[in-house]
Amino acid sequence: MVGPRYPKSPIPGSLMSGATRRSALGLLLGAPLLSACAGVQQSLSQFSSPFSSSTPPAQPAGPPQQATTAGTGGVKVAVILPLSAAGNAGLAAQSMRNAAEMALAEFQNPNIQLLIKDDNGSPQGAQAAAQQAVDEGAEIILGPLFAQSVPAVAQVARTRGISVIAFSTDSSISGRGVYLLSFLPESDVNRIVEYSASIGKRSVAVLVPENAYGNVVEAAVKAAVPRRGGRIVAFEKYGADRATPARTVAQQLGSADALLIADDGDAVVSVADAMTAAGANLRNIQLLGTGLWDNPRVYANASLQGGLYAAPDPAGFRAFSGRYRTKYGAEPIRTATLAYDAVALVAALARTQGTTRFSPDVLTNPSGFAGIDGLFRFRADGTNERGLAVMKVTQGGGVAVAGSPKSFGA
Repeated sequence: MVGPRYPKSPIPGSLMSGATRRSALGLLLGAPLLSACAGVQQSLSQFSSPFSSSTPPAQPAGPPQQATTAGTGGVKVAVILPLSAAGNAGLAAQSMRNAAEMALAEFQNPNIQLLIKDDNGSPQGAQAAAQQAVDEGAEIILGPLFAQSVPAVAQVARTRGISVIAFSTDSSISGRGVYLLSFLPESDVNRIVEYSASIGKRSVAVLVPENAYGNVVEAAVKAAVPRRGGRIVAFEKYGADRATPARTVAQQLGSADALLIADDGDAVVSVADAMTAAGANLRNIQLLGTGLWDNPRVYANASLQGGLYAAPDPAGFRAFSGRYRTKYGAEPIRTATLAYDAVALVAALARTQGTTRFSPDVLTNPSGFAGIDGLFRFRADGTNERGLAVMKVTQGGGVAVAGSPKSFGA
C-alpha cells in the first residue's frame, strides 16, 4: 500500500496509559483501512465544473436502475448514486459503484452488505432510495453525489437517527450527521497558504472566479492568510472579462510575494496570460493554486512553471487505478476513490467499533482515517479536512515538494 503508514495497531483494552482512547482510535481505524487497500493522474477537474457534484445534469435521465446488493455481511450500508443520470454524471456514478464493490472485495472478510440504490439524479429519487434503504435496515448511507439531493436523503436519515456520508463538494449542505467525503476547496487553500507561509511567502495577491467555487475560496483564503500571519495585498474576482482584474492585481504585485489563482486548468492559463499581458512578470513571484491545477494545460504553460498547488499525493491514486483497470478493464474517474474510501471506512468501523460504529463521536474522531488519497477526518460541522501534499508545476507534471502529513495536529 502506498500512502501514510501507521504504527502497529494497539489492541483494544490494552492501550498505553499515556494515550487517550480517541487518539488511539485513529490509529486503530487507520490500520484496517490500510489493509483494505493492500494487495491507490487524472485531473481533479475531470468534469467541467469545479462543483460538478453539486448540480445534476440538464439532460433527461434514463430509466431508474434496479436496486442491487453486494456482500453478505450483517451490517447493511446504503450506497446511493445517480446511476441512470445522463452524460458524465451517470458515468461517474458507475465508476464510483465499481470502486465501492472493489473496496468490498479487497477488504478481508467484511461484515457489511451494500444496498446499492439509483437516485435517478434527482432529489425525489434520492429520497425514495434512502427511504427504501432504511426500511431494509441500512445503518448508514453513503451518497448521494449531487448537493441538492443531500438534504432529501438527510431528512430520511435523521428520522432513523443514522449518519450520511455524501460525496458533494458543496459544504453548505453539511451538518452534524451529514458528512462530506469529497475534495473540498477549503482544504486546498488551507494547505497551500500554510506551506507558502512556511517558506516566507506571507504577502498574497489573489485572483478567483466570480462563481460558487470562487466564493468558497474567497472565504477560505481570507481566513487562512491572517491565521498564518500573512496579509492579502490585492484581491480581485473575474468573470468573462479577465483583463481588467488582471491589470488591477498586476499593478499591486510589487508589494506581494505570492499570487494565488484558484480555478481549473483552462481558466488558470487564461488568467496567467492576462496577467502577462498586463505587464506582470510571473517568474518573479511565487504562484499558488488549488488541486484543480492538476491539469495538462497548466503543466504545459511556460508562465506557470514552478507554481505550487495543494492536492492529494498522486501515488495512491496511481496504485488504485492499476487495480481498477485490472478488475474492470477501464479507467476510473478521479473521484472513484471517494466511494472506495467510504466503503473501506464503514467496513473498518463495523469490524472495530461495536454498536457505536457509525455514531458522530466515532466518525469525527480527531485522529482521522487513512484512505487512498491520504489522511482525512470529518469535522463536527460535516465538512472534512485532508492531509494534502504540496506539488510543483513542471513540464513533466506535478512533482511533490512537501509530502502528505502522517498525522493531524489538534
